[in-house]
Amino acid sequence: MENFNSKSDFLKNKYIPILETIDENEPQRWGKMNVRQMIEHMSDYVRIASGLTPMEVITAEDRIPKMQQFLMSEKPFPENTPNVLMSDIPVPVKHKTKKEAIVELQNELDYFFTAHERESNKETRNPFFGILNFEMQVQLLFKHATHHLRQFGIDTSILASI
Repeated sequence: MENFNSKSDFLKNKYIPILETIDENEPQRWGKMNVRQMIEHMSDYVRIASGLTPMEVITAEDRIPKMQQFLMSEKPFPENTPNVLMSDIPVPVKHKTKKEAIVELQNELDYFFTAHERESNKETRNPFFGILNFEMQVQLLFKHATHHLRQFGIDTSILASI
């Protein structure tokens, strides 16, 4: 449970301040999204985790246990992990500033935690990992967040103990 609480705390209290330190013009180490596109992408995935954007599971049912095993491991997403739900060309930004994108992400994270506090047994569908409970969603959001922090040069090894 300690690991889970640390990851929740990271998402609630540390993730946004780290994003605020990334220069908007920081070049990505891999992938095609710029900083603002990445932040908006994370908002989209927090909405999925909250159940605000209902999704169908696209992974074959017999592969879900293996996918969830990876999810709950401490193995990071590899660089350039393909996402069949995304175009090869990043979606244009919808916010005028990085700050506006961060405000939206903070609001989505706040809603995610509030929604799961109100409904403790809430489960939502993730297109790749299947039906996930709160602990699994926190694990996925943490893994996804650190993946994109590494994309923009943030050393996430300091988070390895989380």
